[in-house]
Parts: sequence; C-alpha cells; structure tokens
Amino acid sequence: MKVGIDKLGFYTPETYVDMTELANARGEEPAKYLVGIGQQKQAIAPVTQDVVTMAANAATQILTPADKQAIKMVLFGTESGVDNSKSTAVYLQTLLNLSADVRAVEIKQACYGATAGVQMACDYIRSHPTASVLVIGADIARYGLNTPGEVTQGAGAVAMLIKANPDLIEIESESVFHSADVMDFWRPLYRSEALVDGHYSNNVYIDFFNQTWQEFQKRTKTTINDFDAFLFHLPYTKMGLKALRTIVADDQHSQDLLTEFEAAKKFNAEVGNIYTGSLYLSLISWLVNSKTITPGKHVGFFSFGSGAQGEFFAGKVGPLKHLESLTNQVTTSLNQRQQVNIKEYESMFMDRKPFDPKDYLFDTSAEKAQFYLKGQQNNQLIYVDTKNK
Repeated sequence: MKVGIDKLGFYTPETYVDMTELANARGEEPAKYLVGIGQQKQAIAPVTQDVVTMAANAATQILTPADKQAIKMVLFGTESGVDNSKSTAVYLQTLLNLSADVRAVEIKQACYGATAGVQMACDYIRSHPTASVLVIGADIARYGLNTPGEVTQGAGAVAMLIKANPDLIEIESESVFHSADVMDFWRPLYRSEALVDGHYSNNVYIDFFNQTWQEFQKRTKTTINDFDAFLFHLPYTKMGLKALRTIVADDQHSQDLLTEFEAAKKFNAEVGNIYTGSLYLSLISWLVNSKTITPGKHVGFFSFGSGAQGEFFAGKVGPLKHLESLTNQVTTSLNQRQQVNIKEYESMFMDRKPFDPKDYLFDTSAEKAQFYLKGQQNNQLIYVDTKNK
C-alpha cells in the first residue's frame, strides 16, 4: 500500500524584510546575505501570529469537511510551543473544528519534529488505511537583532495531510536515522532567542547527512543515479547546497540535481528559516518550481534537527492532481506580502507576548489572516477564527 503526503498547505506572515536592506543596515555587503547565505527575504511574524495560528492558517487551505472527518491524529512539530504543558495540537484541533476522536500531540526535537510526525503518521496509516493524519511543521526562528544568526530568522507553517494512495508524495518505508547529544544549537527555558555555534552546527549537519545517506545506499542498494532530486532541511539555503556538493560529481546527472536544488530552495530564500517546516517548504518549492516534475520521480529527503537528529528517507512523486491548487495558494500568499523597513522590522521583532500573568489584548486591526492571537485572559491565550466568531 502506498502512503504519504496527499495535500500540502503553507502559511507565512504577511510582512517581510528585504535582505539587501538588512545587510546595508548592519554594515555588511549585500552579497554576504544574498549569495553567501542564500537568502532574499525574511518573513516577520507580528505578535498576533504564533505557531498555533500559523498552523491553522496553513491547514485551513487544504482541509475539506471530508478530510476533517477522516483525521485520527494531529502531530504538531515545533520548537516554538506556546505552553510548557498543553500541546499546540490540541489548540489546533479546536480551531479547525476537528472531531474529539483524535490523538493530538506536540513533537519536539529542534527542526526535526515534523519529520518524526510524518514517519509516525505513515506507520499509523499503514495499519489504519482508511484514516488520515494531519502533520504540522510550524516555527518562528529567532536569534536576536544584530546577531550573526539574524539573517537566518523566519516564520511560517506547513500543513501535511498523510493518507493512503497519496496524490503528491509517496513516502517509502525504508529510512536511516542518526542521533547524538551535541550542543550545536539550543534554547534554554529562560531565553526566547536560540544559542548556536554556527560553524560547529554546519559541520554536524553535513556529517549527519553523509552518514545517513551512505547507510541508506547500503541498505537499499541505490546510488545517486537512482534519484531525480535531493531535498534538504534549509536553515539557510546555502546549507543544503553545501551538503549536496559533498556527493555530486562532474557529470550531467549531478548538474541536473543541482538544477533541481535551485527550484527547491526558491521559496525558502523568500521566507527564511522556519525550523520544523523548512524541509517541507523546500518540497513545496520543488513541486511548484521544478521544470521536470512528473509522476514517478524519485526524491531523497534529508531532515535535520540540531542537538542532534538526522534522517534520510525517500519518496516518489504521485499523480499530482492537487499540484495546481498548491501552486496557486502558495504563490498568491507570497506575492501578496508587504515589505517593511528596518525600523518597522525591529519594532515587530521586539513586540512579543508578555511573559506575565496579567491580562492583555493586542491591536489586531492590521490582521488579515483567518486565525490570529487576540491576547490573554485569566492566564489563557485567546485565539480568534474570523469565520467562526
């Protein structure tokens, strides 16, 4: 039985900062950000959008009433949770008006969480073929103003509907994973911005990729020539290119793989790092922007979460009946965003939820999204669905 991603939805906030302007404001040559890091724009989340609202805004793009009835699990990968106890998946279940007959769980392992959700979902569907699972990868990447990691921030959510006989991507059952306790990136409980050893993290990422890829080849008896594309977790787009360059050669097939990578990085370069959703935003970008997408194409996936967990797995492109709607939804969303200047960006970055028991309400007059965060009352977050007030 074929199992995998039937539908993909995406949401990113409606404002962004241009990387050329940010480089100029930080006294850097724009090429350092545009070429050296590989980023063009960076999504900026207003205080009224968190991972729950972004996930709801992504999922509502793809779910029909029939889809909602078939969902038996909600698996929410994030490292930007809104509560130390209560799952983001439960908030999402309520906002989407899903049945109470679901298992709703939040998964955390840095940027790897959504992939754990995808694999758990596929295993569940293989034993429950009439059910569906909603998997989310949603995050807000924060490193701080005027920090080395500032250029690799971003915000967004990817929603994936996992089913039998999927339309977009069949996930193959064989995968290889590798974990180790390393301190390349972490976010202590007392911090809202991450701590990262950038050079070390880059080395860990490439090492984990090579280990999992080599072991995958041994187990499956495949080579690089059996794949039409490689997709990567992209904390910044140059990172995936560095990893891909460790396995390509000077031949036509390798050049084709590099061309496919260019298509797969396009949307990530316009959004920035969205942690758990990054690999799957790259998948969306590849499906929408590649000139060679056809059913049956074989694609490799490398998922990575600092701390650290890596996994290499593979899939095949499905019938693609949902590709046109995905293309229209994502391109419209990206094209309708508004650019903010550096002063506005810095103000938005510093405007955050109070870590305080007092009641508060945000100014939501500028919100255009269906779902947003209104504030807090009696220590409880107040989420709004504009179509179901």
